[in-house]
Amino acid sequence: MSANRRGRLATQLVSRVEPAAMTPGQVAYEFRKQLDAGVPIIAAGPIRKDPFRLLSMGYTPRHRFQLFDATFYLSNLRFDLDFRFFVAFVHLPGDGRSRPRRGAFHPRVLYKDQSLVWRCPSHCIRSEGENWIGKGALKPQRVGGEEIWSSAEETTNLPLEIQATLDELSRRGGRVRRDDAIVSQILRNAPDDRFEPYEDWSAPRRRAMSNPRNLVNRGREVAWFERENDPRSLRFEPGFEPDFRKGVVETSLLKSRIYGGEVRKLRILSKNGVIQYQFVAAPRQVWIIPPQTLTTEITSYGVRTVDVEAAEDLCVPGYEYHFMDESEDPPQLYTQIPDGFAGQPSEVDPARSDASPWIEELPVIREFRRVLGFSRPRTR
Repeated sequence: MSANRRGRLATQLVSRVEPAAMTPGQVAYEFRKQLDAGVPIIAAGPIRKDPFRLLSMGYTPRHRFQLFDATFYLSNLRFDLDFRFFVAFVHLPGDGRSRPRRGAFHPRVLYKDQSLVWRCPSHCIRSEGENWIGKGALKPQRVGGEEIWSSAEETTNLPLEIQATLDELSRRGGRVRRDDAIVSQILRNAPDDRFEPYEDWSAPRRRAMSNPRNLVNRGREVAWFERENDPRSLRFEPGFEPDFRKGVVETSLLKSRIYGGEVRKLRILSKNGVIQYQFVAAPRQVWIIPPQTLTTEITSYGVRTVDVEAAEDLCVPGYEYHFMDESEDPPQLYTQIPDGFAGQPSEVDPARSDASPWIEELPVIREFRRVLGFSRPRTR
């Protein structure tokens, strides 16, 4: 069950999620057997008119793993012009009310962002003027003294417990095929001006966060900056700091071309055991993936229903967008790095620059390096 009798979401610490010890053929057989037993495929995008066509198109699952009540069936890895991704079928058990008794399979896209975090987009915009992937919930943000609504991209992050699992599965299956069409078939297509996600994405989150007992730190930030544009002014709510000495839950390895080789991911609990962080340590950079709860409720999009609020600039990735937008007249600087802290452009992706001048000034990164032995590389 995802909640106890009082309605508060259950929590559980999972040390590691292993892929099922099954061959691709066994996974495919199990999946088709459930379809034959009457489990429906409920899609959101244009493929919903004939979702079984996904099987004839080559998306029969080849891998499986489970987190809490959610089971993930994944096809082999694909790529398009924007990212690498899995076509996944997320299975949730039926509850006899909102879902059929046998549950349902929900086709989703699980993609890897340049920050090396796996996400499940909420929807997409595909038109002559837009090519945009849905980035989840809209939240208020103050820009230049004015409050605006912007996408909270971290709300599409898949659970930290399965990030290493997805990294591992992405290395299986041999040659990765290109596929430029399937993403817009699986995702719900929105008009050019719709950045807000649709109800099937938003409703489970709204229900969960309507209960004050589910809110982390009463809905307030667990980390913030006392002074604008000053990384050294970072502060944590007592107890919510990462526990570098006793809280390391899981360490995994991967390789990244943009980050220059072997990368370690470390999942680390907070000192009070309420939330979890993931630190990503590349040869030259270290950064933090936005923290998450330990709650066990997972939506049909594979994401959690409760957020951890933290200052956005706590989680600037090693390389972030920083370039002149030549489509504007006159050209305008587009950047997601705090003002004055952009380093050298990436040799792999010149639209992104090194954000370590900001990141390395964060006290939490300095402590991470000191306690866990990740020495800072010499300046080039």
